[in-house]
Amino acid sequence: MITKIAWKNIWFKPLNTVLSIILLTSSVAIITLLILLENQFERKFNDNIDGIDLVLGAQGSPLQLILSSVYQVDAPTGNIDYAEAKTWMKNPLVKKAIPLAFGDNYRGFKIVGTTPDYLTHYGAKMQQGKVFSKNFEVVVGSTVAQKMGLKLGDTFFGSHGDSSEGEVHEDHAYIVTGIAAETGKVADNVILCNIPSVWAMHEGHDHNHEGEESHDHEDHDHDHEAHAGEEAHNHEEYDHDHDAHAGEEAHNHEEHDHDHETVISEEGKEITAVILKMRNPMSVLVWQNMIPMNTKMQAASPGREINRLFSLFGIGLDALQYLAYGIMLISGISIFIALYNTLKERKYEFALLRVNGASRLQLLMLVLIESLLLCITGFIFGTVVGRIALSLISGSSETEFKISFNPLEFVWEKEGYLLGLTIFVGILAAVIPAVKAYSLNISKTLANA
Repeated sequence: MITKIAWKNIWFKPLNTVLSIILLTSSVAIITLLILLENQFERKFNDNIDGIDLVLGAQGSPLQLILSSVYQVDAPTGNIDYAEAKTWMKNPLVKKAIPLAFGDNYRGFKIVGTTPDYLTHYGAKMQQGKVFSKNFEVVVGSTVAQKMGLKLGDTFFGSHGDSSEGEVHEDHAYIVTGIAAETGKVADNVILCNIPSVWAMHEGHDHNHEGEESHDHEDHDHDHEAHAGEEAHNHEEYDHDHDAHAGEEAHNHEEHDHDHETVISEEGKEITAVILKMRNPMSVLVWQNMIPMNTKMQAASPGREINRLFSLFGIGLDALQYLAYGIMLISGISIFIALYNTLKERKYEFALLRVNGASRLQLLMLVLIESLLLCITGFIFGTVVGRIALSLISGSSETEFKISFNPLEFVWEKEGYLLGLTIFVGILAAVIPAVKAYSLNISKTLANA
């Protein structure tokens, strides 16, 4: 009965009520969004670097190397010589080494040349088909398969670089031989093939450019021969026989090269990075200093770089949290002013309630319940609005960075603390008006009516 009266009372002045709810909703929505973002962002980043001690790559920004090689969300720092990297990969201190070669994408999803160990590292089991074993066979992550509608046996052409608008490589088509099960990690958002496929694709790309230059050179020679006149005509038969013989040799040489390219030589080839798992923690520290001193490469620690990123990211989160708590304080003041002002107008109502049998404690509870109803309503709306905002952010981040967030997840501990804080603000705002209602003098109030 008291709750019903309190609910009607808070809508006695709807403008004040709506303003208080909007302020509370805004503060709770911001804090809820930050709680969910921080929790999921940190978990996703930590899950993807689990089991990775170092990333070996070209010198440059260590954070850029980690973001590009582990999270696939930035451009690589450059390429490294595969033979040199292989020497370090075979070092006795290395427990596991997974090479990575980038270069192409399919509609914004990176095509990564690697080994089947990459799938094993991220716990990506085969949902359909089999792991790549030949050139241009690919395994697609669950998210890629779902969004691109790829199925077993489908073929597609990759685009050069990281941008989906890059030049399309139409010389070789990739064929889907496997679809990986969902892991919730970065493996869901990549297309995996063997490293020779990446080399072969870009060798073909370079060959086409050389062919164009050769074609221009032949045109120039053709013009020159056109001016040669009668002398070239006299030697035409000899040149024809010689060219035929040379063509036959070139054809045989091309066949030999083609046979050789079925197993592409690793000599002079480059890769982008190597994911390393070391045998002991001390070697992690030693290699971070030793590799840049002795090679043109660097060894970046994912844990160290991500902690640095979180520290920078945390400054912005703290600022937003302070803003949200400030808004919540303002909403508490708004509720206090609304209750205090209406108390003057409702003192005759309270006096009549006392005459009809209501106790002092019931009047006290009536004012407190009004304040708590405002706060709980604001908390519910704020929780919903915060999750809607996270859903919008998730759609944008998934498009740009291939990172998605779950708006339906609940962080019970922190959100429970937020509910308690909201209720505390409501009680604090209602204390003075509630005490005044409790100490109301019935005879004096009715005499002055």
